[in-house]
Amino acid sequence: MPDRILVVDDEPDLLELVRVNLSQSGYQVEVAESGEVALDLLRRSPPDLVILDLMLPDVPGTEICRRIRADPDLQHLPVVMLTARADEVDRVVGLELGADDYVVKPFSPRELALRVRAVLRRRTPAAEAGRALVHGSLRIDPERHRCELEGEAVPLTAKEFDLLRCLMERPGRVMTRDQLLDDVWGTDIAVTTRTIDTHLKRLREKLGTASDKIETVRGVGYRFAE
Repeated sequence: MPDRILVVDDEPDLLELVRVNLSQSGYQVEVAESGEVALDLLRRSPPDLVILDLMLPDVPGTEICRRIRADPDLQHLPVVMLTARADEVDRVVGLELGADDYVVKPFSPRELALRVRAVLRRRTPAAEAGRALVHGSLRIDPERHRCELEGEAVPLTAKEFDLLRCLMERPGRVMTRDQLLDDVWGTDIAVTTRTIDTHLKRLREKLGTASDKIETVRGVGYRFAE
């Protein structure tokens, strides 16, 4: 099931823009135009993440965030705050109240989607995130940040290692270049999709006899062989 996201903002145009873009990114999106409506939705059916405007006409975003963190059933709910103010004090107050990230208006829809993905990824249990991945003679250990081929260490850069991990975690599944950018580079939106091709070319060269495990799906992206 796709992750459910609740977007809370009193600007209808912004709500629709965010809803459409997050839906296109594969999320199930609900919207609320006021703090009271948001609190009601949170109590009835908690989402997987909430995007919360700081300046709402009825209940301030800071108060909603405070109530979320005080509620045993909601206290671990990821919160991304939106605000039209870039003041350092506002950012600090939001984070001190328990917000997981902070986005200043105006923002690009892609930037917000990347930040949402990054926050949701951090929910992965530590044991699952750190388990070793093995495929034949190829093995990577995320906790030690070590890659081995036939028992010998393969020197990979941080991005090469993350790309390999991302593909090995989903054997047989095609990952588009945009998905790989989101997972590996996150909010660094200056990176282009051509960067993926360059890094994977170098990664294949370093993997030698295991290079054929990374398959190119023309016109789509890449996958790790099942």
